[in-house]
Order: sequence, then structure tokens, then C-alpha cells
Amino acid sequence: MKNITPPEFNVPANAGRFINLGILAVVAVWFLLSSYTSVPTDSAGVRTRFGRFVEVVNPGLNFKLPLGIDVIAIVPVQRRLTLDFGFSTPGATNPYQHPEDPEAERNIVTGDLNMALIEWIVQYRIEEPQEFKFNVIEPELTLRDASEAVMREVVGDRTIDEVLTIGRQEIETETLKGLRALVKRYGLGLTVMQVQLQNVHPPKAVQASFSEVNQAQQEKQQAINLANGEYNKVVPRAKGEALRKVSAAEGYASKRVNEAKGDAGKFNATLAEYVKSPEVTRQRLYLETMQEVLPQLSRKILLDDKAGQIFPLLQLDQKTK
Repeated sequence: MKNITPPEFNVPANAGRFINLGILAVVAVWFLLSSYTSVPTDSAGVRTRFGRFVEVVNPGLNFKLPLGIDVIAIVPVQRRLTLDFGFSTPGATNPYQHPEDPEAERNIVTGDLNMALIEWIVQYRIEEPQEFKFNVIEPELTLRDASEAVMREVVGDRTIDEVLTIGRQEIETETLKGLRALVKRYGLGLTVMQVQLQNVHPPKAVQASFSEVNQAQQEKQQAINLANGEYNKVVPRAKGEALRKVSAAEGYASKRVNEAKGDAGKFNATLAEYVKSPEVTRQRLYLETMQEVLPQLSRKILLDDKAGQIFPLLQLDQKTK
């Protein structure tokens, strides 16, 4: 059997130098690429050196020590972030926004030992990047747990009727206040901006009964509103009519009093004149009385004390038939 001799390759003498230059070029590119980081405008960068905090850097191009010595973590400090409880929003980019078990989150026991299905959201913003990265391992997961704990505590102090009807605004306010206190206590570096209830329902088994009760309450309120409207329409009108009649009576009373005073003054003046000259006053009163009475008579007869026969006064103003 013949021995096969492998072919011989002629390696240039300077090949090793080219390989070394290629390695140096790769290292140089890696060095340059790892020596800067671009921070978006809505974020801040947390610089660490060998894992120890150094500083918070501003948005833009920031240089750092290469080869992993310095690491700049991007923290979105200007974005409003959201956590969903009891439901999931499709397309959400925040990995902590979706609950692991929505059904378990929204089942909350009220103060009167009833079950309510509550869905809510928490809106927050990262305020202190250093605290957010170093005080707690997973601050947003801690925020989820704290939000659920505070919501269960607040709802547990109220009845099912308050939770379903008039207590929604108060629940949001109390939950926001308690959650802010916990965030500050734990030093999460977050600011809770809003807690908002989305849907509040009774358990499915009793939803029909609660709907009937709610409808009855709405009909009751509607009847009360109609009654108040009728009251506001009738009572002011009656009061106005009463005031009008009282004013008319007062005016009539004032008129009669003034007329009586005028008649009394006239009588006193006539009496004073009568005392001064009785005959003249008597004659004047007689003439004034006849002046008022005679125009009201349909027939007028003039008599003389010596007349033996009554003659009618010729009616010259009557038309001849």
C-alpha cells in the first residue's frame, strides 16, 4: 500500500503579523463600542462601577470605562407607567403590568363578609433612579404586592353596598394615600400618581339580584327627584300667591284707614265751621247734598209751598215720536 503524502502549504512569513493585527482591530472596536452609552430623552442612566453606584447621568451620549468596568442602566424616569389588577391590557410593554392570576386579584372580601369583583389600575413614575435600582431587588413587583394589600385593607373596612355604589371615590382616595405611605416607607424610588377603579361587580352568582336592587334604588331616586321637582314648582307658587294676597289686604287696609282719617278730618272741619255759623253751614250742607242727589233722579217735580196742583216739568230733552 502506497503512503499518501499530504500536500504542503506554504505559509507566508508575515501571516502571524496579520492575525495579530486582526485581533487587535477586533479588540479596539470592542473597546470603542463599550466606552459609551446613549440614554433616551425620557430616561436617566444609573452608572455603576464594578457593581457600585457612581452617579445618575443625564439623557444623551455618555462615555464610560469600557470592557464592563462601568455599566449604565437605563431608567425611564419621564414615563407614566401602569399596573393592571384583575385584568390585562393587550399590548402592554411593561413586564410587571400584567397580573399572574387576575381571578385571584379581583376577588376581594368586604367588611360584611361578602365577595366583590374589583378591577383597578395604579399609575406611577420613577422619581429616584438610585433608590429604584438599589433599595429593593424588584421594586415594581413590590409595588404590585403593596397595592393589592392596601386595596384589600380599604375594601375590607366597607360594606358591599358602599363598594358597589357610593364608596368608589373614597376607596380610590384611601388606597392612594395608603400606597404612597408604603412606597415612601420602603424607599422604592417611585411616585404613585393615581389609583383608579375600573370595574366593580358582585359575584356572578348574585349579579342578577344586585342588578334588581340597583334598579329599585334608581327608581326610588327618580321618584324622589320628581317629587322634589313638583314641590319646588307648587310651593313657591303658593307662597307667591299668599304674599300677593297679604300685600293686597295690607293695601286695602291702608286705603280704608286713610279714607277714614280723611272723612274724620273733613267732619271735624265741617263741625268747626258749623260752630262758627250754624245757619250758613246748614244751608251749604243742604245745597251740597241736593247737588249730589238730584242728578240721580229720573223724574224731577218742583213745588211751591202755595201750589194747589202738581204740574210735571216739561221734558224738553226727550225726542218727539
